[in-house]
Formats: sequence, C-alpha cells, structure tokens
Amino acid sequence: MNATLEARVATALAAPVSDPVRDFAARLGEAAAARAVLFYGSNLRTGLLEGVLDFYVLLPGPVESGIWPRVSYHEWDHGSTTLRAKVASMTLATFHRAAAGELLDTTIWARFVQPSALAWTLDEAAQGEVRGAIAAAAITAARLAVALGPVEGTAGDYWRALFRATYRAEFRVEKPGREDSILSANAAHFDGLLPAALAAAGIAAPNAGDRLSPRLDPAERARVQRWWRRRRLLGKPYNLVRLVRASTTFDGAARYAAWKVERHTGVPVKLTPWRERHPILAAPGVLWQVWRARRSAP
Repeated sequence: MNATLEARVATALAAPVSDPVRDFAARLGEAAAARAVLFYGSNLRTGLLEGVLDFYVLLPGPVESGIWPRVSYHEWDHGSTTLRAKVASMTLATFHRAAAGELLDTTIWARFVQPSALAWTLDEAAQGEVRGAIAAAAITAARLAVALGPVEGTAGDYWRALFRATYRAEFRVEKPGREDSILSANAAHFDGLLPAALAAAGIAAPNAGDRLSPRLDPAERARVQRWWRRRRLLGKPYNLVRLVRASTTFDGAARYAAWKVERHTGVPVKLTPWRERHPILAAPGVLWQVWRARRSAP
C-alpha cells in the first residue's frame, strides 16, 4: 500500500458517524467479541437513522470455509429512537482475503471500494488490519476496472465498466444506470481513487487532463481477465447458494420481514413463536393476512 492510498483509506474510514450508530456498533462488536465493525450503505452517506442500518462485524479467527457471511437482524432502543440493523458477520481474515481477490467472492471488494466507516474497533492492531483490507479492495477493484475498461478513458469510464460487470455476475437485478448513481452520490470518495489504487498495484497510469491511459501489461491483462472469467461464471450460482443459505440461517429474519411488511403496506404483522422459528413456512399466512387487511380497509 503506497502512502497516497494509505492516507485516502485512513481518511475514508474515519468518516463522521453519529453517536447512535457508533453506540450500536460498539454494542454489536462487544457482544460478538469482534475485532472491528464497519458501517456502510446509504445511511452512512445521508446520516439518517431511519430504515435499516448496515454493519459488517469482523471477528477474530482464521479464514472460513463454506459460505459466509452470517446475516442477522437487530433492533435496539436508543433513547426514544428504535434503531434497526442488518448485520453481516465474518472473520477479519476472511474479509481481508476476499478483499484481496483471493477467494471466489466478488461482493466484498466491489462493496468496499465504495465508502465505509470504521464505527468501532477493538484496538490499533485491528484498525490497521481493516485499513489494509479496504486498501486491498481498492486495488483489486482498480486492477479489474482497467482490465475490463477502455485503453484510454476517464476514471468514471473504468469504474462504470467494473460495476456493470459485477452486477451482471451477481444474482441480483439493478436498474440500468445504477453505476452512475453510485459514482455521482460518492463523487468525493472516487475522485482520485483510481490513480492511487493503480499506483499501489504497480500500474502506471499517465493522464492528460481527466483522461487516463493505464499501462497494463498484456500478459497481466490476460491474467486478470482469466481471474475474472472464473468468478463471472460462478458468480450467480455462488450468490444463489448464499441467498438460499441466508433464508435458513438469517437470525431474526421473521422480525426483519415483519418490519418490512408493515413499513411497505401499513399492515402490522403479529409475530408468534411459530412464525419466529419458521419464517419461510409462515410467509404464505402473512401474505394472506396482509391481503385481507388491505382488501377490507376503507
């Protein structure tokens, strides 16, 4: 990691976070005996507390096998405000290897080249490891961006090529132009990030005004494209397995679904012990309840 990228990552991770979010992160981190907690998503940008906050809880331990992260839903009354959070948990070692592109996963480096804040950390050593992982995500993303992008172009051209490719590889649907909204909403974050990440990767990128000409060796370009081809082909099946697993291991899934249903329909959903234990089996009954309630509404 070169000094420029290191400074950028440190500044980005030190983004201001409201006291309620920081307190929630500390609560999550201490309960899990974690090493660090990252806060990300639209609430980081807006500073609002409404909706669902997004956290990554990074745990001690070795690189994990199988499918990760584990996802859970949490509610916490902070004064007069009920905070809600969707929490992904994985070891910091797994997070770092995924960010560095050493695992099949594409979601970590694609997500964390975007803004995130270090909302809680155990100690300075953990803080340094998280910075290293976020820098690795930027390098992984930048290297792929120039391998997929044009021979010459603006930084935005390369980031758009990257995000379009990762969206196509994952098992989710994004509206056309989603990559433009990411770049425009986070313009300050991405300004100058690509040259810094390329320099850290050892890739020269001469510029003429706002246009870059990354000098990626043809053999290296071919290697990165082979690396990506495997992840692209396995991306949808891998993410489908992850979604199926999450449907059975999502801790608090029933409470999360009940809140979402009430938020979007206005119909309160009563959570019984059976519905808590069997959220998928309970779904048809909940949908029937919502349909009846909305049909009988004046």
